Amino acid sequence: MKKLEGKVCLITGASKGIGEGIAEVYAKYGAKCVLAARGEKVLELAARLRSSGFEAVGVCTDVSDYKSVEHLVETAEDTYGKIDVLVSNAGICVLKPFLEDDDFSNRDSHLDINLKGAWNVCKAVLPGMISNGGGSVVIMSSVTGDMVADPGEVAYATSKAALVGFTKAMAREFAEKNIRVNAICPGYVRTPLVDGMAAQSDPQNPERAIQAIADAVPMKRLATPQEVGELAAFLGSSESSYITGAQIVIDGGSTLPETISMGQ
Repeated sequence: MKKLEGKVCLITGASKGIGEGIAEVYAKYGAKCVLAARGEKVLELAARLRSSGFEAVGVCTDVSDYKSVEHLVETAEDTYGKIDVLVSNAGICVLKPFLEDDDFSNRDSHLDINLKGAWNVCKAVLPGMISNGGGSVVIMSSVTGDMVADPGEVAYATSKAALVGFTKAMAREFAEKNIRVNAICPGYVRTPLVDGMAAQSDPQNPERAIQAIADAVPMKRLATPQEVGELAAFLGSSESSYITGAQIVIDGGSTLPETISMGQ
């Protein structure tokens, strides 16, 4: 039996990047996937999975809007009857120097989507999950914020660091309800989001920026979305039944070096 066979899994931010990789891995392991994202590309992904013989439905959703999230959860429950696993993955990363965010829009958009989005989907999903006897929640945080940071990442780092505290508090509060809550902290993953960051940092040659990132990683490459998906599948399955409140780093060792020159 596949590790997610028969489980209903709701994945936000599922139209591209890490979310798309998670959806593909979850489907491979037998999950019934409810895929959410703002754009209609999520509907295309759900259709592609169905054409490959998997069970999937796509729902256009703005996680920063609680009414939109309520509609998402209602659709999931109407379609499959329950939600066993929630993967809160929706997020943005826009680089901007701290003192240039004059109207606070960069701050607010990161908090609205990255932090409040996770809050909203948990708030909407957990009552049904409790009624069904429990489940698993996977929060997509980052090594950025809680462990490391670069210039221009204040809004992103703040939102992602907050998700680590959110994960631990939620894990403690809902442990007795048989709900496990864990965070994944990726380093650099080759996604459209990272491609966009590279284009911001080196508009003339984004690939040079990507290669510079890879060169600084001990494993000398970026992760694939599917590799993060495998970790998310482990945390969503019974294989991780005694793990809760954890933050698991998947970064190819990028946070390990103490300096960039020692021993060179």
